[in-house]
Amino acid sequence: MPSFARVPDDRDSPRGSTIAPTARGFAAAGAAILLIVALSAAVSVDVVKAGQGVKSDEATYVAMALSVAYDHDLSYQRRDLERYVGLYRWGPDGIFLKRGKQLRIRFHSTPPFVRLLRSPDPRNDRLYFGKALAYPIVAAPFVRLLGLNGILVLHVLLLFGVCVCGYVFLAARSRPGPALAFTLAFVGAACVPVYLVFLTPEIFFFSLVFFAYFLWLYKEVAPAAGNRFLRGAGSDICTAVLLGIATYSKPSHALLIGPMVLWLWWRRRYAAGLIVGAVCVATAAALFGLNALNSGEFNYQGGDRKTFIGSFPFDSSADDAWNRRGLEKSTNDSDAENVLKDFPNRFAHNVEYFVIGRHFGFVPYFFPGVVAILLWLTSHDRGQPWRVFTFLAVVGSAAGLLVFFPYTWSGGGGPPGNRYFMSVYAALFFLVPPLTSTAPAILAWLGGALFTANMLVNPFIAAKFPNQTTEHGFARRLPVELTMANDLPVMLEGERAHSWFSDVLLYFLDKHAYNPEVIDKDGHQGVWIAGDGRADILMRCEWPIDHLRVLAESPIPTTLTISVGGSAQRVALTPGKPVTFDVLTYGVRGLQSYAYLLSAQSSEGFTPHLQDSASTDYRNLGVLLRFTAVAVPAGR
Repeated sequence: MPSFARVPDDRDSPRGSTIAPTARGFAAAGAAILLIVALSAAVSVDVVKAGQGVKSDEATYVAMALSVAYDHDLSYQRRDLERYVGLYRWGPDGIFLKRGKQLRIRFHSTPPFVRLLRSPDPRNDRLYFGKALAYPIVAAPFVRLLGLNGILVLHVLLLFGVCVCGYVFLAARSRPGPALAFTLAFVGAACVPVYLVFLTPEIFFFSLVFFAYFLWLYKEVAPAAGNRFLRGAGSDICTAVLLGIATYSKPSHALLIGPMVLWLWWRRRYAAGLIVGAVCVATAAALFGLNALNSGEFNYQGGDRKTFIGSFPFDSSADDAWNRRGLEKSTNDSDAENVLKDFPNRFAHNVEYFVIGRHFGFVPYFFPGVVAILLWLTSHDRGQPWRVFTFLAVVGSAAGLLVFFPYTWSGGGGPPGNRYFMSVYAALFFLVPPLTSTAPAILAWLGGALFTANMLVNPFIAAKFPNQTTEHGFARRLPVELTMANDLPVMLEGERAHSWFSDVLLYFLDKHAYNPEVIDKDGHQGVWIAGDGRADILMRCEWPIDHLRVLAESPIPTTLTISVGGSAQRVALTPGKPVTFDVLTYGVRGLQSYAYLLSAQSSEGFTPHLQDSASTDYRNLGVLLRFTAVAVPAGR
């Protein structure tokens, strides 16, 4: 890759790095216009209607923000349910709640000197939210002022601040045009903008990490006469505080303080490194302590934690919602069996999926990060320790997700892109060396837009129906994350997921195949493959499959191309002559099951109504499949 970075020279002096007033004026005017338009949209949109109900963890975070804004507390009571239903005309499906405890601290003269005593909460008219409290507290003033639109306004302001900081960082040693273009590409050509319309903390986390690294690293690129605060130790302390908040909210951020500590130690500033590390830990610990003061539990995801759908505590239902409807969702400890079982094979697959996965891959949904890494590796700055430390922290954070969350490393709920990694992605921006050309930004826009443009056209639809993003376009060329079967976006599609057929569970990843249906008077079922494109169907089974025994037929001459994780087979079909054949399978061991990807395509198609006027079936059909999964022989 040609280098678009330059060697620092006299242009990096305070005088040489000064942005021309005209260019600065145009940039400021453009930024102001974009901010006004974005804020106007955030204020005027009907959040509930445009969002088409709740998605992801919105129910919990919205209820928390409303509780802080109007009740000045973080407990769930009857009034919280009434307020939520009044806005959504439906209950908070997916809300996470937990029973509170009374926490008492006792000091003793013998070990252990401090003991924590917990007893049940004496009040039975309240519960507590099972999510981190930092984001709802920050969002609460905006919610109080503007309602749910206030959350969108907060997200717009945060992302605008990210763009300003990114531009200032790059413009310190780059030309204004390339600096602005790449900053906008880094944010806009990834999946980040889609999360503007999520009423969840992903934009908040992304901004925390970005602001933290800007406060730390601006001094490394800034002119000698730059802002005193940004060049002083105070900015390092602020960095530690922000990363402490991020770590409390999501412990996967813990490694991001490492590069700063290592850089200070590299420069033999051992005390300063210890201080910023201690501040980060103290900030996270203080927030966990605040959580304990609120609910009696340090771990907001631990204890007696449940999620609710359809029926909720303190509603008018005759059912005991807590005991009969709540699903256990505590995450106090690591599941060692899930982490260690079949670890090498699963980790290797997860690395592939993490990098180029169809739904959550780094390359398709964070492509500007790929460009940032390549720019750094081909620049004269690739040996700078703080850049190396930053890159290693990002890689370490990603590896940690794959190791400790092997089946949910994208964040759960089928999100657009990888929401767990999105905040870590922010750190990659600071690998970018000084720029002299807009070519890297153009490359980032081109590569990113191939996979994210359809999401950005209507972010509300992409947020609510993420599976539509991968039904068309270049994403269909990428591998499906078989280890993540429970978290694929298709799980949100209702009847297209969890279709039983011949002892296997089918998930229809696109609309080129139809759910199993009865095909004869004897009650046999079959699956129609459409005549308008390749169908991808995820198959899950509790036992390993050796091969599929397939019976294929069609009322028209056509050629069926079929595979199950291996090489494709082509089978010519003629009307009225069913063909039976075997297809070898290759799959992946997932969570309590084996997963396989069945791909099938018919070269021709027909419409039943056009062949028989009495038919009311207007579908485009190609090949009818019946198949049986044959297990791997015992002992093999």
